[in-house]
Amino acid sequence: MSLRRGRGAAALLLAACWSLLAVGLLSAAAVAQEAETPKVDLFLGYQWLHPGGTVPSPFQPPNAPIGQKLKDMDKGGGAAATYNFTPHWGLEADYGGNVGDSASEHTASIGPRFAWRSEGVMLFAHTLFGYNRLSVDNVDTSNGIGAILGGGMDLNVWKRLSLRLFEADYVWAHHNFSKEVSPTFADLARPDLQGVRLRTGIVLNFGYPNPAIPAASCSVQPSEVMVGEPVTATASATNFNPKHTLTYNWSGTGGKVTGKDNTATIDTNGVAGGSYAVTTRVVDPKVKKGGEASCTANYTVKEPPKNPPTMSCSANPASVQAGTPSTVTCTCTSPDNVPVTVSSWTASGGSVSGDGNTATLNTTGASAGPITVSATCTDSRGLTAPASTQVTVEVPPPPPPEASKLSECDFPNKVKPWRVDNTCKAILDDVAARLQHDPDAKLVIVGNAEPGEKRKNLAGERAVNSKAYLSGGEAKQAIDASRIEVRTGSAGTKTAEYWVVPAGATFSGSGTATVDESMVKAVPDHPAAAKKKAAKPKAQ
Repeated sequence: MSLRRGRGAAALLLAACWSLLAVGLLSAAAVAQEAETPKVDLFLGYQWLHPGGTVPSPFQPPNAPIGQKLKDMDKGGGAAATYNFTPHWGLEADYGGNVGDSASEHTASIGPRFAWRSEGVMLFAHTLFGYNRLSVDNVDTSNGIGAILGGGMDLNVWKRLSLRLFEADYVWAHHNFSKEVSPTFADLARPDLQGVRLRTGIVLNFGYPNPAIPAASCSVQPSEVMVGEPVTATASATNFNPKHTLTYNWSGTGGKVTGKDNTATIDTNGVAGGSYAVTTRVVDPKVKKGGEASCTANYTVKEPPKNPPTMSCSANPASVQAGTPSTVTCTCTSPDNVPVTVSSWTASGGSVSGDGNTATLNTTGASAGPITVSATCTDSRGLTAPASTQVTVEVPPPPPPEASKLSECDFPNKVKPWRVDNTCKAILDDVAARLQHDPDAKLVIVGNAEPGEKRKNLAGERAVNSKAYLSGGEAKQAIDASRIEVRTGSAGTKTAEYWVVPAGATFSGSGTATVDESMVKAVPDHPAAAKKKAAKPKAQ
């Protein structure tokens, strides 16, 4: 009765362990996570065994043997070493030994093991084949073949140490007691053990690969933009658990950074030109230590070009007489199409007054020569460009020479109103001296007569007589007659006017008329006496 209870309890315990293992495997499958896998793990622990078989009792005749049920063995231990080829598959070598009141059982087996690993938990199942040694007191020891089928659950304490929460195995073995029992009693001569073993203990883990340090790399596209153009940043994380969801915390030194997962957009509106950086911190929230990395990428923001304005100036007219104004106009443009103004007018001579891009140069009192007129063009950003032009001031040419009245003579003689008297001769001597001093000058003599004077051609005679004195009078002035022009005027006086005409000048002749010297001759001061007429012969 007690044997049945032992077998039933072992079966119940094995079923419970297998149920727990099945639930664990299903749960692990649902939340399967990649965990680090040691190259070798070594189990050391306690082992309880229910042999599950009947063997011959000692000191019994072979033809009348009596069987004895093997009792549960609660004194035992086990060890297993597994070489893991992959995170799931490994080759396991197992040893177990138990000692009971009247028997002992030892196993040495090898076979494949399949594991499901998750964060902190490993579930496994194995199938082992090998050697089973059964020793019964006062009965020959039997060495047989055996198999082990089962599995268990390990809880990770730290990286190198795990706790085997349980291991539950079905243990089968075939033994031969033919020397003790007649073949007629086959169940005792060649019994099969169908037992259960339970284990718990520690697992030592060896040969972990060097842990890969989480890392991140960042890139931007484009790496150089104008102010206002967007920049896209991308982060690439490596050596993180690929089944974990990572968080990305973006920040930057220039512009507004808007991040979504491993990508961020940088708004550069209003950013001053320069070099900036964008940074992301990558975090695995399920890893408490070493589960983060960061990276930085640089980008350059360029401001729009700041080209200074260009300006040119011109003057109209570019050459003026002193006192004549000139208009100066400047044309200013900005290569960057920003507003410009023209101001700060200056001039090296004269005075200048400007309004916008036009100014007026006043040359009154300016010296002859070039005058530089300058102005400055300024754009809305404060960039400037000077420009200038020149206005040439010319000294006006001297006025053309003009005929000038040098002197005049009066003709007061009532008897000889044409006569050049001594007073007039003295005046004419001065006129002669002037003509001799200026040999290129000419002389115009204008004779006048009062309206009441009745003598015909009197005005012309006064002019002709003056000419005659200069060209051949008693003073012997010898002025070339071709240099002297005689005319009559309308002054209404008893005079003769003497006008000097310099070289290049002309006598206007207004109010005068040329004397026809073929008709008007000089009147001598002492005319010859008239010839007496011959006496008529007396009549005979």
